[in-house]
Amino acid sequence: MRYDADALARHFADGPGDVSLADVDMARLPSHISIIMDGNGRWAEARGMERPYGHMAGVDSLRETITTCVRLGIDALSAYAFSTENWKRPQREVDMLMHLFATTLVNELPLFVQENVRLVFLGDLEALPRETREVFEEGLAKTASHTGMVLALAVNYGSRAEIARACRLVAADVAAGRMDPGSVDEFAVAERLYTAGLSDPELLIRTSGELRLSNFLLWQLAYAEFYVTPVLWPDFDRWELLRAVASFQGRERRFGGVVQG
Repeated sequence: MRYDADALARHFADGPGDVSLADVDMARLPSHISIIMDGNGRWAEARGMERPYGHMAGVDSLRETITTCVRLGIDALSAYAFSTENWKRPQREVDMLMHLFATTLVNELPLFVQENVRLVFLGDLEALPRETREVFEEGLAKTASHTGMVLALAVNYGSRAEIARACRLVAADVAAGRMDPGSVDEFAVAERLYTAGLSDPELLIRTSGELRLSNFLLWQLAYAEFYVTPVLWPDFDRWELLRAVASFQGRERRFGGVVQG
């Protein structure tokens, strides 16, 4: 994606001092950034509030991250919003999250239109409440023609389930005679994942300091660079994203090979 230099400069004006736009090489940005948004509950509890308030505060961080990625010219942003394991949380928290997903998408659709963002979902949406699912479908329809950054929200998503689903689709094609077993390769699996058509993430950001993938994009993150920050998700801002990108650009990416000196 191309970026507007003037809009980018305004977006990153008046920084904290330890990081600035000058620390980033605009010619070497990751094309796809993926984020595990963690720490909402702890953020709320540290302030004497119930966990759902942390999720509501996290919406502001996601909005700022989306806008920042658009300003930088990032091609795709994926974010882990709700895992298949999150159904085990207290029912009140789950119900609140489902309502929050629906209301947030309604409220943020004008932003997606303004920024030309195309929305996609990763995960099994059939298990979601009807109200939430219908709002998601509306968002998909209203942004389907957008040509800017892709925002991929993982909702009711689990990577192991995603890979198993892809294998079932491959097996069905083989059984129906549409595919020869000998032609089944990595590409055949990848094009049946929820992320088909998207490039693999180059940079994974996880907030709250946790050092695990939590069943997120296990296939797609094979060669991603990881950036873990102790910052809780509601406190994540454009400057922390800039620190992550600067860290990414300082890595030597070998993809299993050896850099020749």
